[in-house]
Amino acid sequence: MQKELRQRFNKNFSEEKYLRYVKELADLHPGALDFRNAETPIFIPKDFTKKMLDACEEMIDVIVDPRFKSLTERAIPADVIVANEKAYSDFIAFDFGICENEQGELEPQLIEMQGFPTIFAFQAFHTEITEAYADVPDTHSAYLSGYTKATYIQLLKDIIVGDLDPANVILLEIYPEQQKTRIDFYCTEDLLGVKTVCLTKLIGEGNKLFYESNGNKIEIKRIYNRLIFDDLHQQKNLGKIIDFSHPWEVEWISHPNWFYRISKYTLPLIRNQHLPETFYLNELKEMPQDLNNYVLKPLFSFAGMGVVIDVTWEDIDKVKDPENWILQKKVNYADVIETPDVPAKAEIRLFYFWKEGWKRPVAIHNLSRLSKGKMIGTRYNKDKEWVGGSVAFFEK
Repeated sequence: MQKELRQRFNKNFSEEKYLRYVKELADLHPGALDFRNAETPIFIPKDFTKKMLDACEEMIDVIVDPRFKSLTERAIPADVIVANEKAYSDFIAFDFGICENEQGELEPQLIEMQGFPTIFAFQAFHTEITEAYADVPDTHSAYLSGYTKATYIQLLKDIIVGDLDPANVILLEIYPEQQKTRIDFYCTEDLLGVKTVCLTKLIGEGNKLFYESNGNKIEIKRIYNRLIFDDLHQQKNLGKIIDFSHPWEVEWISHPNWFYRISKYTLPLIRNQHLPETFYLNELKEMPQDLNNYVLKPLFSFAGMGVVIDVTWEDIDKVKDPENWILQKKVNYADVIETPDVPAKAEIRLFYFWKEGWKRPVAIHNLSRLSKGKMIGTRYNKDKEWVGGSVAFFEK
């Protein structure tokens, strides 16, 4: 996005440098890097960063409103309500597409938001390695609000571990060794000293949860939750697992209910120039005539599954539960990243952390993703180059 830095990076790029870069990332935990890393970071000018941050603050105003929880009660499916919900979400992510408006100007447009963590630990290493690989000038940083790698890691420790013994804190997933983001689990273990535990390995006794390590049974006092219940429902032959509606004596970071509260469900509650018009399908009194300019999304889905990009009247007629769907105005992703062949589109995910005692969450860090397909996911970018996961560096 910043022409001088883009031209400099592209001029100095070589396939050999890129392969060394990817090897350095993969060597963090050999065999665990299971997603593509893009050839380039993104360079973001001050004015564009300010537009994203200002939009986030307006959306956070809605989230911190005392009425928010009552407005989002229906967001949580009845069969996945988890006990001991806390008053806020420790982590929030805002996904912005780099888009082009009708005047041909670049502007951020919010695509999704989630009250859920992402690859926080891996991104600390990823950022440092990318900064060296791309020779990023000290006029730019991937961190926000004055944070650095050291203070970012310390904040992660404060929120996830706090004053507990790391042995009493776990990262929870289902079949973690099979997940595409598993490198982040191992990086989390490196940084925080917490164990990654599969849901199927939890032991419940009375109101306490335990896991086994080296033949010892260890009490779980806090769960760093990476388990997405929408994903869980796709699993077969799980057998008997822990009933999370039971009031276990455990703290969640972030609590699973917030995954649903701050999600696609929240978008129709917000009006902002950087948020495409979004409606609950069941509340639309009159359907837009230009359906081809909208995207149809299920409220409860995993990794973009079920999204209809080119909506037709037939698609609308097929929906049997309109209360569980939203209709969102399409955005015009800009072909903004110059590459050796066709330009790439990009999304930026801003990380907001909410430490106990803070009145509202704070912008801390980011990841970015490049695409040359219709959507930003790996399944839409097979056999393409200069696509995949990356990091944005913001002009200071």
